[in-house]
Amino acid sequence: MLMSEMEIITDGGRRRRWSAAEKLRIVEETLYDGDSVSAVARRNGVAPNLLYRWRRLMLEGGSIAVTGDDSVTSNKAVREMEARVRELERQLGRKTLEVEILKEALDKSRSKKPTLLVQSLKPGGSR
Repeated sequence: MLMSEMEIITDGGRRRRWSAAEKLRIVEETLYDGDSVSAVARRNGVAPNLLYRWRRLMLEGGSIAVTGDDSVTSNKAVREMEARVRELERQLGRKTLEVEILKEALDKSRSKKPTLLVQSLKPGGSR
């Protein structure tokens, strides 16, 4: 009985770390070479679902998203947030102006009170 050779691969349980340059190179292969994502993944030793994720991140947020491996906020969401910030700044400006006007009115009313009080205490003052 002949024994065939078997190769046993032990992983060690550690994940491989990909540099940003490697991620970009592999994702660019899927975009420009015309090969399927699965074929590129096999050729580079990457899980296809991970490569799909890197590709989605790059298409949504550019190379910075792939480098950080972070979730990406779409341009539409950024524009909506910027519009909301502008609206809140406008409201803050309006409230600040209202506070300044009320302070001036309060200061003017305080400065008039003593003269009105003195006039009302004078004999023959109009009441």
